[in-house]
Order: sequence, then C-alpha cells, then structure tokens
Amino acid sequence: MKLHNQIFIAMGLAVAAGMWAPELVVHIHWIGKVFLSALKMVIGPLILASVVVGVMSLGDVREAGRIGAKTVTYFLSTTFIAVIIGLGLVNLIQPGDGADLATLTAGNITLAATEMGVGTFLANLATSVFMNPFAALAQGKVLSVIAFALLLGGVLTTLGDRGKPVGDFFESFNDAMMGIVGVILKFTPIGVFALVANITATNGPEVFVGLAKYVATVILALALHGLILLFVVLPIFGRISPKRMLAGMRAAYAMAFSTASSSATLPMTMRCAEEGVGVSRRSVRFVLPLGATVNMDGTALYEAVAAMFIAQAYGIHLGLGAQIIIFITATTAAIGAAGTPGAGLVTMSMVFTAVGLPLEGIGMILAVDRVLDMCRTCVNVVGDSVGTVVVARMEGLPLHEGDPDGHNPNL
Repeated sequence: MKLHNQIFIAMGLAVAAGMWAPELVVHIHWIGKVFLSALKMVIGPLILASVVVGVMSLGDVREAGRIGAKTVTYFLSTTFIAVIIGLGLVNLIQPGDGADLATLTAGNITLAATEMGVGTFLANLATSVFMNPFAALAQGKVLSVIAFALLLGGVLTTLGDRGKPVGDFFESFNDAMMGIVGVILKFTPIGVFALVANITATNGPEVFVGLAKYVATVILALALHGLILLFVVLPIFGRISPKRMLAGMRAAYAMAFSTASSSATLPMTMRCAEEGVGVSRRSVRFVLPLGATVNMDGTALYEAVAAMFIAQAYGIHLGLGAQIIIFITATTAAIGAAGTPGAGLVTMSMVFTAVGLPLEGIGMILAVDRVLDMCRTCVNVVGDSVGTVVVARMEGLPLHEGDPDGHNPNL
C-alpha cells in the first residue's frame, strides 16, 4: 500500500481513537514524540549535505558562464516571487484562525518566535549566522548551517580535482541521509497516528475543520504563481504563447501531478520541452536537470504557507522578522529538497525549526499533504519548463516550431 494511503488510514483511525478512547491515547503520545525527535535528528546534517550538493551541481561558480548565471537568477527570482505570494495570501486569508490549537503546549521556543522582531532578526543574522558549523549543527541553528553549506559548496566547485574527494563524500553523505530519511518516513503512519490522536483527544475533531481553508489557500497561491509564470513571465521574457507551452508540455505536467516527483518527471519534461515546444537542446539539457534539483517554487511557497498556518493555529504571532526568516529558510530548504514525493516533510521541519514552531503541528497537515504535494510538484515543473524557454531566449538560442504531439521534424 502506498505511503500516502497509509497516512490517510492512520489519520482516520487517529481521529476515531481520539474521539472514542481519549484515555488510551495518553499511553501512545510518546510515539509521536519519538517520531518528531527522529525528524529533528536529521535536519542539520541533511541541510548541510543537500545544500552543498545542490551548489556543487551548478558547476564551477567562476566558470558557469552566462547561461549558468541567467539560469540561477531566473530560479531565485521565481522562487522569491512564489514565497512572497504564499506569505501574502496566508496573511490576507488567515486560514489558521479557524483551527484553534492555542491550548496545545508549544514549549518555550514558541516564545522566542513570538518575540522575534526585525531588529532581533538582523542582530541574530549578523552575530550568529557565521558561527562554528559544528556548534550550529549541535544547536540546530538552521541559518548558520545553510550559510556554511553555501560557502563550502561554492568553494568546492572552484577546486577542481582537489575538491573532488570532498565533493564525493558529500554526495555519498547526502545519499546516506536520504536513506535515513526514507527509513524514518516508513514510520510516518505510526507517528501521525500518535500525534493526531493526541490532538483530537485534546481539542476534539473540530480542530480539523480549518484544514479546508488551509488547502484552499495553498491551492490558490500555487495557481496564482503558476498563472504568473505562464501568462506574464513566459510571453514577456520567453516570447511564446501560454497556449503553445501548455500544448507542448501537457504530458509532463500531467505526469508531475500524478507522480508528485519532479525528478521522476524529468525525462518527460525534457522530451516535451525539446520536441513539443521546440526549445533548443542546449537550454533543455542544462536548465531542466538543474531545475529538477534546485528549482522548487511550489515547495517553497507551500512551506511558507504551512509555517504561517501552524503559527496562526497555535495562536503564535510571527512578526516581520520571523517572516523574513521563513522567507529565507523556505527558499533555501526548497533548493535542497529532493524531487521525490514527501520530501517536503523534512524541509518543512527545517522551516519550522528556524522560527521555533512546534513540529507537532506537522501532524495536522499531513492528512492533505499528498494532494498538495501533487499540486506543488506540477508548479515546480511549470517553473522549470518556463525557465528553459526564458534562458534560451536570453541566450539568443532559436526555438523551433514544436509539435504538441511530440514530433518535431526540426530536431
């Protein structure tokens, strides 16, 4: 049985257990705490490994050339726009107001998130971001780990053969960390059952009514970002019509939605872009593999909305400084996210940790995560495909007359 189906079943059983046997839920609450502790255990090492590998995938930062610089600029720009859209809508709609979790214990770290202002944020950024990386890992200082990983990955790309052993180590380390994450995720249904059963027993099933508003907010934000990419960015900077893009890329978008994996969709994305839309092979083969690794617009947007939703549901006020931290960590964590189903769960933990939100809140939104994962993956692939057209135009590369059925006589 698929993991997302197991999670759905666990959610249903947990709600039933919380309603009908709340006195028994007390004895299994520790399982949820163990599951969350396991997630916390991998956050720091996973950030370090994934961000280093992500930066290394760009190639030598000194020699990436114009196409590399333009590609990275596009990816960062659209990710920034996505997170801003997500934060804007979640502040406007306030979906967490309908899910009252204020009675749950969030811990002392929640107070730090409440008191975070712009001045505190800037002071912390200046004094603690560039701290000892080992101390940052031990203390869970997410921004510090990200800063070190960006520097290390960038320098490794300039060392050539001398940096290869270290680069190989981090690639293997990243694979190992993803293996550990895979093991932890196998226990997700059990952890979710314990967490959700406790939430239901404490607050009643009405706590989940607010999820409908949350889902609507996420889908609205994703749709708005996708429409901006297709109907504003594409015709202005790519100089082709959205109709042509949608016709040529329809198979890739459908596959992205059904698999919830931009990595699994990559071969189809490349074929559709090259044959269906007629994008230059040089742009397709450079931009799309890089995009499937580091360009996660939908994921970054989703994690920003999720963090704000949980904060609102717990009655935690996150000021401008805390939202800036969400902006930075959601963007960076999305860059390091694997293009596989469920990868957002781990990167979401990174964002929550950065602003001191209780990880228990993740258990609430896992019930709808699979559907939203499919939606955000589709937006990720839309961003990649629009990017390869935009970069091709900026490089002066020709776009052939693509055929929506996948047959292009010019290639």
